[in-house]
Amino acid sequence: MNHRNHFNARMSKSPAVILREDPGPSRRTPSVATTILLISLALFFTACSNQKPAAISAPETVSGITLFTAQRTIVPDYMDATGTVRAADSAQLASQMMGTITHVNVHEGDHIRRGEVLISIDAAQPRAAFQNATAGVQASDQGIAAADAEYSLAEATMRRYQMLYDKKSVSPQEFDEVKTKLAAAKAHRDAAHAGRAQAEASLSEANTVVGFSSIRAPFNGVVTAKLADVGAMAAPGVPLLTVEDPSHFRLEVQVDESQMGAVHLGAAIPVVIDALGDPAISGKVIQIAAAADPSSRSFTVKIELPPNPQIRSGLFGRAQFPRGQRPSILVPQAALVHRGQLDAVYVVDKDQIAGLRYITLGKPSTKDVDVLSGLDSGERVVADAGGRDLSGKRIGAQ
Repeated sequence: MNHRNHFNARMSKSPAVILREDPGPSRRTPSVATTILLISLALFFTACSNQKPAAISAPETVSGITLFTAQRTIVPDYMDATGTVRAADSAQLASQMMGTITHVNVHEGDHIRRGEVLISIDAAQPRAAFQNATAGVQASDQGIAAADAEYSLAEATMRRYQMLYDKKSVSPQEFDEVKTKLAAAKAHRDAAHAGRAQAEASLSEANTVVGFSSIRAPFNGVVTAKLADVGAMAAPGVPLLTVEDPSHFRLEVQVDESQMGAVHLGAAIPVVIDALGDPAISGKVIQIAAAADPSSRSFTVKIELPPNPQIRSGLFGRAQFPRGQRPSILVPQAALVHRGQLDAVYVVDKDQIAGLRYITLGKPSTKDVDVLSGLDSGERVVADAGGRDLSGKRIGAQ
């Protein structure tokens, strides 16, 4: 048996072996997860293709809204200067002597009259000095009386000796002695009178010092600050009370050196006191500082205010100095919409759709507000939103 026949015989006795072709990477069967994902995507896109596009809803229409067209106009231009209201007459009262405060007769807010005693200081030592000065005046009076009597005697003696000397009845030496005594008596008399004047000056000084023990009101006014109490030690120059005249006030403002061209002495200018509300009052420039403050490069300008019982010292105020005209866009106060610290208006476009527009405001007036930026001339603006949200809504204007 040759080798071929032997091989065939063995293969016929062995079990059958089935050989299969490798399908390769491109012909592999997809996994179950992949199949599920493909089916889900197919179902999703099918569902989406069957859905109809959502209809766009028309904007809500709001009727009865008044519109106005923003117009650029010419308005007066003012330079604002801020300052503080102060009393025209104000004083800090201090003692002119050292001593213990014995009485405080007023409190803050009390009205006072000129000459009224407000504070008393212990005056034991000044009164003792006054008594000594009084005694000195009395002693000088007695010295003057003695000197006058001495001078009168010397003068009478001189007249008699003059007669005797003319008759050659006394020697020249005796006459000279009498003449010298008369001169000495005259000098003594003059010294006594000078001493009297000195004693009177000392008495006046002592009386003045006694007067220092009483702090008196310098003018009619009101007490705005009480800085000392009974028992405290008063010292020269240390403030005890602050008083002011409430009938005349002025606004003191600081004006930058570059703006001084708008300030004129005697000019009437509007002044706004925030505590009094919006209406401006008329003030008058009564004083302009002669020199600028070196630290701020500004001048102090004092403006007299008209009488007003509501004005108090310390209030904040603004002076408006006119400086010509300027272009501006004005909108009414009612058109403003406030969002926190921001200001806005509703602007209506050509499709009658309202949109909220934030703007920058300038100086307010009684009815209108100056718009610095955010609004152009010719744009239509809602005159009064009435607290409604009009953003994105169609406006059916009146």
